[in-house]
Amino acid sequence: MHIPDGYLSPSTSVVLTGMMLPIWNRAARKVSARFDVGRVPLIAIGAAFSFVIMMINIPVPDGTTAHAVGGTLLAITLGPWAATLALSVATLIQALFFGDGGILAYGANALNMAVILPFAGYYIFRLIRGRSAPGSWRYYAAASVGAYVGIVLAGLATGFELGIQPALFHTAAGVPLYSPYGLKVALGAMAIAHFLVAGPVEAAVTGLALAYIFRTQPNMLAGEPGVAEATTTGAAAMDGRARPAYRALLVPLGILVVLTPIGLLAKGTAWGEWGLGELGDRLGYAPSGLVRLSAWWHSLLPDYTLGALEATGSKSGAILGYLVSGLVGLAVIGIIAGGLIIAGRRRTHAGPS
Repeated sequence: MHIPDGYLSPSTSVVLTGMMLPIWNRAARKVSARFDVGRVPLIAIGAAFSFVIMMINIPVPDGTTAHAVGGTLLAITLGPWAATLALSVATLIQALFFGDGGILAYGANALNMAVILPFAGYYIFRLIRGRSAPGSWRYYAAASVGAYVGIVLAGLATGFELGIQPALFHTAAGVPLYSPYGLKVALGAMAIAHFLVAGPVEAAVTGLALAYIFRTQPNMLAGEPGVAEATTTGAAAMDGRARPAYRALLVPLGILVVLTPIGLLAKGTAWGEWGLGELGDRLGYAPSGLVRLSAWWHSLLPDYTLGALEATGSKSGAILGYLVSGLVGLAVIGIIAGGLIIAGRRRTHAGPS
């Protein structure tokens, strides 16, 4: 679902980034209006979770791969606007440091994964869950269905953005300049990947993660109707004495980091994310516009690899590269969170101007 640079025309990228600017502004205003330094670690953990879960690739029947995002989970636990910011940070780090998604295509990727996915998933969840309490089967079912539909819609949006390129941007002879596959192929490929693989995985991840959160940190769901009646073991956490103990969330996050090399077991590349060589092998040529735009940004750890070790072709080198990449991503998220905490505390101490 991460669109690389070159697959979208510059004008498409500009339009989609322009669409994101007011959304980012509104998200920042919404979160800032209720800014609480104590919630920054939770938002950072949400961004870190999404970053890590997207590193775990899953094989798709057509020979490509897909991955979960965790967007609906973040929208339920953080609120959809905070989820937009957390997911935007995660996708930006992926693009800047790992070449997972393009810099020019960042607005498109953020629209798909940080807006369409969490908002669609969240409001479908709200519609289905009704007044059911956290911890009930209907609550988890609503979250899972919302997650499934959210990621499917995000995938189809990606397919649409890629699929319109050949019709809009081509040479006089009709040769595509950017993404070479039309709507029928692009939408079909994204539908297969997300209806059959990414959707079920996203649904399962969301349901299981919410169940874990409810058992360990029910106060994180304190704003949900009925949560006080839904648990007695969480009563101490619900009485308002303290914010969530974020350390309990770091344990599964650490486990996921260790498990990220599982993503190396999936053979193939996610549909529409091929490099020039792989795309050239598929087509027999590389679209000229794609060639021009694809290599202008050189990431630190391209494709989550350590260059020197990757050149050896060893499995241990690939695994180490994946682990180091995961740790680098988490470190960057931690630095951003630390900066927000420092700025928030200074603002609090300074008081109103």
